[in-house]
Amino acid sequence: MSRREQQEALSRTALGVFRLNGQFLALSEKLAEPAGLTAAWWQVLGAVLPEPLPVAGIARVMGITRQSVQRIADLLVREGLAAYEPNPAHRRAKLLTPTAAGRAAIDRIDPGHAELAALLTRELGGQEAFAETVRVLERLSTALDAVEGGLSLP
Repeated sequence: MSRREQQEALSRTALGVFRLNGQFLALSEKLAEPAGLTAAWWQVLGAVLPEPLPVAGIARVMGITRQSVQRIADLLVREGLAAYEPNPAHRRAKLLTPTAAGRAAIDRIDPGHAELAALLTRELGGQEAFAETVRVLERLSTALDAVEGGLSLP
């Protein structure tokens, strides 16, 4: 592949990912709305469903700024959908955890989420094709993490 073709592939990839991001955000808003959530609230709550995390940990997992997560976390706490709890590893970095109301809101999203997953599985040509799509996207993310530090731009 020539240098020009590599640049074209990068541009097409970036534009495709930007489009996917917009599509996922729009669908997420539709799925989250009946549960009284926004896509951003759903993302943050979803990040702490398996285990409580500090705001910085949520930001790392989501690939967004700590300040953005902090604003959403504070709103979730104010709305009673999440709570802060002490962090034994760090006194000042409290852990965010979903409340029963937060978990119930996420549960209300599940039917639409399951329907979307089934529709995408069918549209992509089955479970193996969907799994391959996930592997490719995860590989791209890992590769971007690896090359980011070696980029020699100001």
